[in-house]
Amino acid sequence: MNFIFVSPHFPRTYWNFCDRLKKNGANVLGIGDAPYNCLEPQLKDCLTEYYFVDNMEDYDKMYRAVAFFAFKYGRIDWIESNNEYWLESDARLRSDFNIASGVRAEQIAGWKNKFDMKKFYAAGKIPTARCHRITTKEAAQKFVDEVQFPVIVKPDNGVGAHDTWKLSSQVEFDNFFDHLPPVQYVMEEFVAGDIYSYDAICDSHGEPLFESSSVFPPSIMDIVLKEEDLSYWTIPQVPQALAKLGRAALKSFGVKNRFVHMEFFRLTQAKKGLGAVGDFVGLEVNMRPAGGYTPDMMNYAHSTDVYQIWADMVCSDKRLLKDSGDHHYCVYAARRDKRRYVHSNQEIVERYGERLVMNERMPQVMAATMGNQMYMAKAKTQEDKDEFLKFVLEQAR
Repeated sequence: MNFIFVSPHFPRTYWNFCDRLKKNGANVLGIGDAPYNCLEPQLKDCLTEYYFVDNMEDYDKMYRAVAFFAFKYGRIDWIESNNEYWLESDARLRSDFNIASGVRAEQIAGWKNKFDMKKFYAAGKIPTARCHRITTKEAAQKFVDEVQFPVIVKPDNGVGAHDTWKLSSQVEFDNFFDHLPPVQYVMEEFVAGDIYSYDAICDSHGEPLFESSSVFPPSIMDIVLKEEDLSYWTIPQVPQALAKLGRAALKSFGVKNRFVHMEFFRLTQAKKGLGAVGDFVGLEVNMRPAGGYTPDMMNYAHSTDVYQIWADMVCSDKRLLKDSGDHHYCVYAARRDKRRYVHSNQEIVERYGERLVMNERMPQVMAATMGNQMYMAKAKTQEDKDEFLKFVLEQAR
């Protein structure tokens, strides 16, 4: 099998995907914008060959890189980045080189644009907030009159909570349109709820081989926009109601051969037309693994290896790594350099010992979302999880 992994050096832990592919006997060919001598040793060891592209935004250069590998190694079986930013480029390359192992260019819009996602939710009978693709101020005003303030505005094709705002009044509405960014925006009715993910690795039939769920704070927009501390956690088991909706979404979106990250609201306030408190409501889908170190959190929470499960899916269309049966919480807490905290790094290390599974500086490009200094720990109970968060994130007066 010839597998082209696009941008295998970022995020840093993605070398694990390449490593498991190699161990499964695949020929792993890398394309990236980092010079070869800048790659970490463990990634170099995984790659049969690496093709440097100084500008991955230049599609012609990406095309030439794939063409070179196809000429040298024969037919390309897979192209994948597992990275939101390159999904459209991945799909276009699959179309141009007739690679059937993933989504093609003509299918990708419904997976990337928030407005287009709604029809797939409807097909899967998954409740979701009403949405308006912004054209004119007058049309948006009519939508607000229907759903009432507050509303959420965000780029139709965007990642995370960047450039996302909550408009709670007519003044904020008018100000948004006075400074409307030059990209396509959507407007959604506000939903009060906690954010739960449905993460899955599915086979060529769209059946999940692995499932997990993480809980994110409802104020994720404030965390990004106001640079507040970030905390979230992977939970021991996926709630049954969430698993049902997640599997329905896999079918309605036509997901196959992928590691996906789907987000849902769990309502903290009843919403007419959506559900009662505790019900799940579709938010958006991300057709790639969860960001940051979340795949590693899944490993720690479920005592497994999601990189191996994914590689086995690619190479054999099966899950070969069995469930360990050992499930618990894995919690992430991130500090900001601009704040002072009660407890030092040394105190955290000494207090949590082997339960502390990661303690690292985040790359600057990820710091706005993921914080500057992160800590990750395993916790047996919800109380253990809460205590860890309090200790790590307690700020000095």
